[in-house]
Amino acid sequence: MNETTYKSFSELMGEVKEELALYFFYRRYQKTMEGKMPWEEVLLTNAVKFYTQIVIRWRSLAKRIIDLAASLFGLAASLPVMVLVALAIKLDTPGPVFFGQVRVGKKGKPFVMLKFRTMYSDAETLTGPVWATERDPRITRVGMFLRRTHLDELPQLINVFRGEMSLVGPRPERPYFVREFRKIIPHYDRRLCVKPGITGLAQVRQGYDRTIADVKRKVKYDFLYIEKMCPLLDVKVLAMTVGAVFGLRGQ
Repeated sequence: MNETTYKSFSELMGEVKEELALYFFYRRYQKTMEGKMPWEEVLLTNAVKFYTQIVIRWRSLAKRIIDLAASLFGLAASLPVMVLVALAIKLDTPGPVFFGQVRVGKKGKPFVMLKFRTMYSDAETLTGPVWATERDPRITRVGMFLRRTHLDELPQLINVFRGEMSLVGPRPERPYFVREFRKIIPHYDRRLCVKPGITGLAQVRQGYDRTIADVKRKVKYDFLYIEKMCPLLDVKVLAMTVGAVFGLRGQ
């Protein structure tokens, strides 16, 4: 094929593309006027929906398999540590070892989240639901250490095994705070479309909540995580969490 023939072929293909573009534009205009969609657009839309559903289901299945395997391994590996923590709690203050608190899970379904008890028994009897603060007098001596090392979160591996939580996801809030945040944070319920997590992008980036402004920033991170959610991002968040734990960043 000489240069002249090549140019003629290129020009011909350019004309074909222009004609096809004009044809599809006219068909779209004609079908729109009739209140219909061209068959090729219907086919493309359905193909995109089908592909999206496959990707979402694959990611959900992969995430559940990882959660199940990691929770079983984590419970087995951390059993000696959990026994020592339980003994320390019992020797430090009277009361139960574990603390169960109702939290809001996926699609707004409530569940009981498990933690090692870090506060004195009935700490919120008089105050009601309030955030923990720095040097909170309700926190026990052992509880302070557990919070700083995040060891109080270990029982949540049971919640992960049950399917109520995931290793990574937005942190679950109490029903009282969910009701309040819905009033002041637009689209707050978007973070309820996935399972809550033991750790999350918001936790490693933001830390603990002290003000409403902190909550709003964390919700933005939650939305970002949901938008980009994939196994690779979960691994990255878990690695960042390990760094935070060894840095003893907690409250």
